[in-house]
Amino acid sequence: MSWNEPGGDKKDPWSGRNEPNTPPDLDEVMRSLQEKLGGIFGGGSDNNSQNNGSSAKGLGLVVAGAAVLWSLSGFYTVDEGTRGVVTRLGAYVNTTQPGLNWHLPTPIDQVQVINVEQQRFIEVGYRSGGGQGMGSVPKEAMMLTRDENIVDVRLAVQYQVKDAKDYAFNVLDPASTLKQVTESVERGVIGRSDMDFVLTEGRTEIVAAIKAEIQSVMDAYKTGILITSVNLQDAQPPEQVQGSFEDAIKAREDKQRLINEAEAYSNDVVPKSRGAASRIVQEAEAYKEKVIAQTNGDSSRFAQLLTEYKKAPAVTKQRMYIEAMESVLDHTNNVLVDVKGGNNVMYLPLDKLNAKAAEALPAAPSHEPVAPVSTPPVKETKADSRATSRERDVRGR
Repeated sequence: MSWNEPGGDKKDPWSGRNEPNTPPDLDEVMRSLQEKLGGIFGGGSDNNSQNNGSSAKGLGLVVAGAAVLWSLSGFYTVDEGTRGVVTRLGAYVNTTQPGLNWHLPTPIDQVQVINVEQQRFIEVGYRSGGGQGMGSVPKEAMMLTRDENIVDVRLAVQYQVKDAKDYAFNVLDPASTLKQVTESVERGVIGRSDMDFVLTEGRTEIVAAIKAEIQSVMDAYKTGILITSVNLQDAQPPEQVQGSFEDAIKAREDKQRLINEAEAYSNDVVPKSRGAASRIVQEAEAYKEKVIAQTNGDSSRFAQLLTEYKKAPAVTKQRMYIEAMESVLDHTNNVLVDVKGGNNVMYLPLDKLNAKAAEALPAAPSHEPVAPVSTPPVKETKADSRATSRERDVRGR
């Protein structure tokens, strides 16, 4: 009869148990597991003592494999532009460069990777986030100037890490420290400046001074931070006085415009005046040279005439008289004619003769004909008669 048929043998031929539907005994399962573990790690009953050697060898292999895996976990990669700060049990060991590196695995060594090329920035006096434009922070932005005015200054500072070790260990929160230093330095620089200087021509100088002082303080703290740029986003008076300030700006601009116009007029007139003055001076110099040369020529001519006069007084005298009369009559339109044997002197009005000759000629085509100018006849006087008589006497001689 089969073991599982009614009335048959209830013993299980595989497990040796009488009840095929009864679950296995928990104590037997635990005992079997302990025996197997004892065989692996060298424990167990006396029946398994022959397996102690093989169990110790298996345990060594497990330990060696675990050690290899643990050592391999010490390899790490540092990306370009970053530095790895290695600490051993919390103390600084070294700074690793980009590439594949190795350190003692955790928890003995730990690596903090710091980006030294990333451009970080802080905002002082405003916040640009939130999608609502630039929002002012009055607590940070309002500052007092040297002339006891209040200005709203908004500043942005860009920086990057120059020393990973100092950045990681010397300061607990480098960004917060930088912001506090920036506020302090900014108030100091603004407090040493006047309001007009801050709002107009002094922005570049103020930014340079703020950047230099921030870098000096951060270097003194050994924060490992390099200030790359300081940008003055805005500087203006408070909103309550904006209208008056704009009026003052317009007045200042009008003043500057008038000054520029005056300078332009001065630049136009002064060179012309200087040129005219230089021309007058040159004309005076030329006239001076002309008079001096003419005087020298007259004196030389007089000396030559004196020499000739001493040689032939009568001839020289007559020659001088004739030259004098030629120089006098050269500028007159009347010609005196001495009639021999008569007491009257005739004259010829050359101006009228020229005018009649011009009228006789055909007129040249012209839009505006010019009328000839005639000179009235000069009447003979007794003085002219006497002068003519003397002339005849000279010629008779």
